[in-house]
Amino acid sequence: MIACDADRTGASDPSAALLGTTYVTASAGNHGLSVAAGARIFGARAIVHLAETVPEDFADRLRAKGAAVVRSGADYAASMAAAQADAETHGHQLLSDSSWVGYVDVPWRLMEGYLALMDEVADEIAAPPTHIFLQAGVGGLAGAAAAHARMLWGDEPVIVVVEPTFAPALQASILAGAPVETEGPDSTMGRLDCKAPSLIALKGLARDAEFFATVDDQEVDAQLPVLARHGLATSPSGGAGLAAVMTAGRDERAMLGVDRNSRVMAIVTEEAPL
Repeated sequence: MIACDADRTGASDPSAALLGTTYVTASAGNHGLSVAAGARIFGARAIVHLAETVPEDFADRLRAKGAAVVRSGADYAASMAAAQADAETHGHQLLSDSSWVGYVDVPWRLMEGYLALMDEVADEIAAPPTHIFLQAGVGGLAGAAAAHARMLWGDEPVIVVVEPTFAPALQASILAGAPVETEGPDSTMGRLDCKAPSLIALKGLARDAEFFATVDDQEVDAQLPVLARHGLATSPSGGAGLAAVMTAGRDERAMLGVDRNSRVMAIVTEEAPL
């Protein structure tokens, strides 16, 4: 999105294309890092609002990319409200990866960025996956990845959306047939601990995903050492999809059609904490 804004300026020097522009967002994960990186590349300023539950090492990563970090509220919803208020009060450009009625164009463009990831996956594998496990917070990555998987491989892959047990916003919304805001304690999967879904992602996943699963904090935490031993050291948020595969019981595997011949795909979305 930031690159598109820079391109529209027609500036001869891309590094100064967005001087004077400030982007503001709330984040608990990779979205904030991408906003910070994009703003720095094109000369803009980035302000990222973080909930109190987001680890300080993530705040340090944002600062290292040039972003200003503001601690705002006890959870993601509170930090999102603070980002919106910041944008309205100071005339900054809101750059949210979630979407709601009246705010869809920007997050739609942001979700397009995840399509590059799926193209890279398709280039690297010899055969389409039979199953795809996609961890989700508000659902942006999962929604984009599922939609592109359908374009690439049609109806063949079984797509499973994985959320924390304490934040099943997408699953609850699918069951209710309408967007639902959930409640619950904080999850160790902090970057997935989003209690309300993105409207765009929800609509896409209602079409493209067959199953919506939840995983407990303890289940994910127990699998992290196993992933690390296999060169996949990550955080609870980054490993949730793989953990769901690894902890699925016999009955769950049978329901999903997972067996020894399955080609299961999951995406590790974060490196291990500092």
